[in-house]
Amino acid sequence: MDHNEVIERALIHIEGHLQQSLTVESVANTFNMSKYYFHRLFSAMMSCSLNQYILSRRLNASLTFIQNKNSSLTDIAYQLGFGTQASFTRAFKRQYGVAPSALKTGLTAISPVPIPTVVKRPIKNINGDIVTDFTLTEFKETRISGIAFEVDLAHDDYKEKIRAHSEMLLSHIDETIKGPCYVIYSNCQPDSTQFKVLFGIPGSIEIDKPYFFTVDVPQIFCARFNYSGDLLDIGDVLKSDYARFLKISRQETDEIDIELIQAFDDIHHLNSTYHIYAPIKKLPTDSDL
Repeated sequence: MDHNEVIERALIHIEGHLQQSLTVESVANTFNMSKYYFHRLFSAMMSCSLNQYILSRRLNASLTFIQNKNSSLTDIAYQLGFGTQASFTRAFKRQYGVAPSALKTGLTAISPVPIPTVVKRPIKNINGDIVTDFTLTEFKETRISGIAFEVDLAHDDYKEKIRAHSEMLLSHIDETIKGPCYVIYSNCQPDSTQFKVLFGIPGSIEIDKPYFFTVDVPQIFCARFNYSGDLLDIGDVLKSDYARFLKISRQETDEIDIELIQAFDDIHHLNSTYHIYAPIKKLPTDSDL
């Protein structure tokens, strides 16, 4: 069983035992793992501690109990291990911004969310710390032609926008064109989620439309991460992976216009393995890479 499967099965196990006592040790024992290693693995894979995750899922489960209106808030708090109604209410308000009584009275509605997807990626152990596997490498100078547009990563429709623009690009090029493609995010303002995006393929193509551009991406020193699955569902996981990488590897981000490059082996298959290049400063010790 690989680490991705361990965490996937752990999430299912947790969901089925939310009304029972759950600890790092008890969940780790289910998979015959050291609680210390399991804790580090879970935190690295899910971007939160096991206790934080269990709390969030118990609060998620409480939504169904509240909406059934057959149990008091005190009963729900007891069933889900909060001890008292007061502690349950405090935790609920921290997560959802409203008191559970607001759902009881019908003043507001919150829908439960399914078990989260485990974003699949290789990991490595560095001095006892588990991080997403990375390679320090050069993104070679490349001419890329494609469609330019803008997205706001705070809104889910950015996924549909990227897919729609990839289809638009394919509709303007020869069907026999195979090979890699890139999504280049650039010029995000501080504390902003809005990016300029270029979706394109290597080489020069001439399309007489105002939103088609050809740009020369310079050689960039990067940390490369490998993921598999839906390229657009990494979200906060990538932010967490990148933050852990910077902390443990003691690297620094490079202040250039390009924020991130997603690279795919085949423009016709955007839901398989892909690489993410994050620009970092080239330190003297990296000069031979």
